[in-house]
Amino acid sequence: MAKMRIHKFLSEAGVASRRAAEEMILEGRVSVNGACVTEVPCFVDPDTDRIVADGRRVRKPQVSGIYFLLNKPRGVVCTQSDPQGRPRAADLVPEVPGVRVYCVGRLDVDSTGVLLLTNDGEMTQYLTHPRYGAPKTYVVEIDGMLTGEQIDRLKHGVHLDGRRTGGAAVRVLRKGLHRSLLEVTLTEGRNREIRRVLLKFGVKVKRLKRVAIGPVTDRGLKIGHFRALRPAEIRKLKRCGNAPHRKGRPAK
Repeated sequence: MAKMRIHKFLSEAGVASRRAAEEMILEGRVSVNGACVTEVPCFVDPDTDRIVADGRRVRKPQVSGIYFLLNKPRGVVCTQSDPQGRPRAADLVPEVPGVRVYCVGRLDVDSTGVLLLTNDGEMTQYLTHPRYGAPKTYVVEIDGMLTGEQIDRLKHGVHLDGRRTGGAAVRVLRKGLHRSLLEVTLTEGRNREIRRVLLKFGVKVKRLKRVAIGPVTDRGLKIGHFRALRPAEIRKLKRCGNAPHRKGRPAK
């Protein structure tokens, strides 16, 4: 493991806040490999260094996988930081000491729906890389309606950024002259893909909501609310694509 600031390590290990940990160091209450540390910055390797605070050895926390399912509201961003100061998806789930969770893929700021936040890098790779084909399902409200030809093009793929999209499964839920509802399932999912493809058809998206990631749906989860994934759901997510199942390892 790479070296890190000692007060950051003490905070992540649950000893004290970063500021309080720094005070402990300045007061001579922390030692590294038998030597008292009284100055900052000080860098340690939690895997190899023996770190003692107030007479007790502090060990690296053993972090297992954290999995939150959030029903993201409109106006919330999926980035780790936002220069505009908009609310982040990570702010809507509990803070776990010593753990940073990340959004699995993204929903744009104007879209709503289910979003997975986890510290499991292997699952993130599996659910977001196009070669695994993990399906995500959306309900899309549009102005007007699509023609049969446009639906066929959406199903078979449209050129974006110089290459064809992976296509989509499309079902018309409601059809009207002024408003239609579509169910669209993607296994690739480029940035704002549905909005951009429909824009090529001259069709405006009024609302877009992701209702499912693989077998996990938004059923019973209100907008702005979250829940922890159940173990059975985690197992199903890890094999919901078209790639051979690989056993997940605890996240580090």
